[in-house]
Formats: sequence, C-alpha cells, structure tokens
Amino acid sequence: MHSYDVRVWSIRRRASKSAPFQLRWTVDGKVHQEPFLTKTLADARRAELMTAARSGEAFDTETGLPVSEIRQRNRVSWYTHARDHAAMKWPKAAAKHRASIAESLTVATLALCPNRKGRPEMELLRRALYQWAFNAGRRDETPPETEAQALAWVEKYTPAVVDLDSAKRMRLVLDELAKKKDGTPAAPNTIRRRRAVLSNCLRLAVEKELLPSNPLNRVHWELPKPVEELDERSVATPAQANALLNAVRVQGHRGDHLAAFFGCMYYAAMRPEEVSVLSVEQCTLPQQGWGRLDLAGARPQVGSGWTDDGKPYEERGLKHRSRRTVRRVPIPPVLVALLRRHIEQFGTGNDGRLFRAVRGGPVRSQEYGAVWKEARTRALTPAQVASPLALIPYDLRHACVSFWLRSGVSLAETARRAGQSIAVLQRYYAKVLDGEEERMNELIDKGFAEQHQDDRPTP
Repeated sequence: MHSYDVRVWSIRRRASKSAPFQLRWTVDGKVHQEPFLTKTLADARRAELMTAARSGEAFDTETGLPVSEIRQRNRVSWYTHARDHAAMKWPKAAAKHRASIAESLTVATLALCPNRKGRPEMELLRRALYQWAFNAGRRDETPPETEAQALAWVEKYTPAVVDLDSAKRMRLVLDELAKKKDGTPAAPNTIRRRRAVLSNCLRLAVEKELLPSNPLNRVHWELPKPVEELDERSVATPAQANALLNAVRVQGHRGDHLAAFFGCMYYAAMRPEEVSVLSVEQCTLPQQGWGRLDLAGARPQVGSGWTDDGKPYEERGLKHRSRRTVRRVPIPPVLVALLRRHIEQFGTGNDGRLFRAVRGGPVRSQEYGAVWKEARTRALTPAQVASPLALIPYDLRHACVSFWLRSGVSLAETARRAGQSIAVLQRYYAKVLDGEEERMNELIDKGFAEQHQDDRPTP
C-alpha cells in the first residue's frame, strides 16, 4: 500500500553509544525509525525523506520508504524481468502466441544490449534469447555452452528495469521493433504485435513496482496502420482458380492428394489449419447437390518447442471462437465431388482425418507451399507468376469470400460461413463491396421503378 500522508519528526538523542541519534517518521499513521551514529548522518537522511515527501512522492506503508528508493533497492535486470514475464504468460498462451512473445522480447532485449567489448555475435544472441531464455518450456534444460555463455553476458550487462524509465531509451527500442533482421521495415501487423508484447511486459514491471509508470506512454511514436484491405491483385477469378487446382492435381501422387485440400480453401473459404483437421465425420457429401462441412477445430503449425506435448502443431478450436463452437459451411457440388473422390482414392488416416503428410501426421505448410508454387508456374503466365495473383494458398480463401460477396451473398451469411466478424469483413473486403455499389444501385432503381408502376392509377 502507498500513502502520501507522511510526517517526518525532528532528530532525537537516545541513551545509546552505538547509535545515539534516532530519526522517526510516520506513513499513514504508522511509525518508522532509523538509528544513526552521528547527527550529521541523521540530518542527511531526514533531508532525503523530506525532499521525497515535499515533491509529492508516495511512500510505502509497510517499509516506510519512498517508492523510488524501493525501486532502486530492488534493481531487477530487464533480462530477468522479461524471462519472468514470458514464464507467466506461458501456461495460458497458445503455442503461436508463446513464440510471438519470445520473438518480440528477443528483439527488445537485443536493442537494450550495450555495444561493449565482449558482446557475443548478433545471431548467437538472437538464437540464445529466442530458443532458450524466453522459451519457458525449456527452463529445466541446459542450453549448449555457447548459448549459455551468451545468456550469462546478457544477464550481466542488460540494464535494470528501473533504468528503462526513459522516453529516449524507449524510442530506440521501438525503432528496433519496427525492423526486420536485415534492417528493412517490418510489416505493420508485426510492429503492432511486438509493441503490444513490450507494453505488456512493462506494465507488469509497473505492477511489481519496478517502474513508476509505463515509459512507452511518454513516447510520441505512431504505430503504422495495419493492412486492413484486400489486395485485389491477389484474387484469382473462377477460371484461374480452376486452372490452379488442375495444375495441383497433375503433380503426381502428392499433388493429386492435395487437390481437395486446396479445393476446401477455394470453395469453402477454409483456413489451412482448418483443412488440416478436417475429418470424414465432419463431411456431409450427398450423391447430388450441395453438401455441408461442420468445422469444429484447427491445427495451426508451430515449432515443437512451443507446444506442451512437443508436437509441431497444436490442436485448437476455431479461430476467435470458443472451443466447442461448430461452424456449418454449405459446400457446392464441385467440392462435394472433390472430397468424395479424395476419400475413395486416398481413404482417411487412423484418426479419420482426410489429409496426411507423406510420412503421416498433418500436412506441413512447406509441403503444400511447394506444390502451390509449382502449380502457379504451370497454370499462370510469366507475368502473372511475377504478380501477387494467388501468391500464397491463403489467397484462395480470399478469392472464395470475394466471389461470395460479388455473387450477392449477404454480409452476415458470408461472415458466418467464413468464420469472421461482419466488421472485419467490411473493412478487409471494402474494395470488393465498393465494386458492387453500382449493381446494388441498379437493383434499388429497379425496385423503385416497379413500385412506381404499381402506384399508378388504373385507367
């Protein structure tokens, strides 16, 4: 507890040979005291307390000391505090978020490491911090000798948390958070994510009374605007999407196996991590007409060092949804046929999943990414290959959502099928929606014209 109710009494003399002078003061009515050998020392200490009280500084009711003095006595290093922060976040954080926290704290710590003699090489420091210092799952393991030496240097030379109460220093850190490893500007979303991690870590320091306030709040540093609009150049037309799927299918056994994988992304707007966990029990595939997928989870790919079970992926619920949420997505006959053919030809894994890697387990992004890269080369012209058109598999999802919107599917239904909010849909696909304005206006004009005809008097 803190209090501003501080009263400092005059020095009094005691019958003591070892400490004859005593300084007493009260904080919120509680008496505190310190003995001194000489009156000069007692007066100096009294002046310190009086200065703190007159400047409006809060005092700790338990120890009776000014808060700034407590912080100086508890000089926790940034390295130690950042490690504790990563460990605190670990139990409840998703695997990808754990890796994100570690990456952000690594960049911030590198920015705080002084350029002094004996500093380890940058890549060694980066590897030691990311893979060992801020990976709470490996705290019981011993890092290799070179990494251990690098971390010992960091622990010795990184500043204390209390020394980070500087807007100038925080600006230097923020400037580093805004860069990639090669020094070029990082993506806006990456910068925002890193700053959020740093701010949370500093807020914890405030909570632990290691800092008086979050120094980031004193830095006039504008965050770059996130990318919130779809690049229409990346959206494939139905004909281009069909050509790409065919180019996937003709790439031998592996390509044939992944044709339906990419088909789910294009015809059902599924995310890759959702396709990865699709099981036969989730599929309703009639002989004719539309079918349905009941999506209930996702399996995002992440390094094995960030999961609790050591697997290179994490079983999760749907993105931004509770664990038990099920998203029903109607699928057109073309996707029904693709999935039926896939099941007949390849069957399912022991867990009922439709798509598997060559050696079992989930399909890795490196695997389907290589197939997609080859498909673009086969299906597109050289100019299109050099363009953003369907550059990554995820662009198939964007093409699907764009097609739904341009076909007249309502915002609410499109958002429900795609598993995102209407607000995000309106913001990200704004250009697609703007392109439909003229057609919508024509429909409204047509409605007014029909209404006008109905209102005319009968002759």
